[in-house]
Amino acid sequence: MSHTTGSFFGRHEFLIRRLHSLSGLVPVGAYMTVHLLVNSSLVNGAGAFQNNVNQIHSLGVFLPAVEWAFIFLPILFHAAFGVWIIKSGKSNVDRYRYTSNFRYAMQRWTGIVAILFIFFHVFHLHGWFHTDYWLENVAKPLGMAKFRPYNAASTLATALSGFLWPIFYLLGVLACVYHFANGVWTAGITWGVWLSPKAQQWATYACTAGGIGLGMIGLTALYTATQIDVTEAKRVEDNMYNVRVTTGEIKPDEHKRSHSNESIEAAEGETKSKDDAPK
Repeated sequence: MSHTTGSFFGRHEFLIRRLHSLSGLVPVGAYMTVHLLVNSSLVNGAGAFQNNVNQIHSLGVFLPAVEWAFIFLPILFHAAFGVWIIKSGKSNVDRYRYTSNFRYAMQRWTGIVAILFIFFHVFHLHGWFHTDYWLENVAKPLGMAKFRPYNAASTLATALSGFLWPIFYLLGVLACVYHFANGVWTAGITWGVWLSPKAQQWATYACTAGGIGLGMIGLTALYTATQIDVTEAKRVEDNMYNVRVTTGEIKPDEHKRSHSNESIEAAEGETKSKDDAPK
């Protein structure tokens, strides 16, 4: 691996790689783990998931600052320097087909898939930017910005309707989980936690088990989201919203709700299209 000694990256390679490794664990990896766990609460019903989403949005005006400081900026940093590492490194998988070389290549490829997945995932559910002009004139006309925090389960199910979106999320979640689990193993080498062959072997077992477990949590959440009864979920969510507004727990915010039963109408349209399909 070669670098231009006079370049900023060449002069600060050690620090950049350490920060890149650390950001992949905390906060990016930690956030992904919590995110998948919150999504998996769908197995307990729309109400349980809505409670978790409400807790997140209870941050109110501080939520955007928290998102940018602990989620978006760390992800952008990790992605940007991940691309630099990919461009400045070369896998020898074509010449030496050892497991470590395949893992090296897979780490790079799943990193690229993860970047693209996160980029479109945020656009698909949240529209990237929350200004009215952007949402109404750019995101929504393209079929994006589907998620509404106060109708969390029903709008998530609507967003995942069809055939292609579940596949997109399946591949994206698996890529992110592999990249994180294998990245934890690599970080252990980088930070000198496991250096002996025996320690690395045990770390491989632990990271593999953790990756499989986290992957199962993510896939369970994805499958459950595609099986939601949208009509019932919206009824539960609207009741919870009305109660919380009445008790003063949340302030009325129509931007965070699905309007005119749009999620129900979309779900009914999807069901009708399946019923009308040739048998």
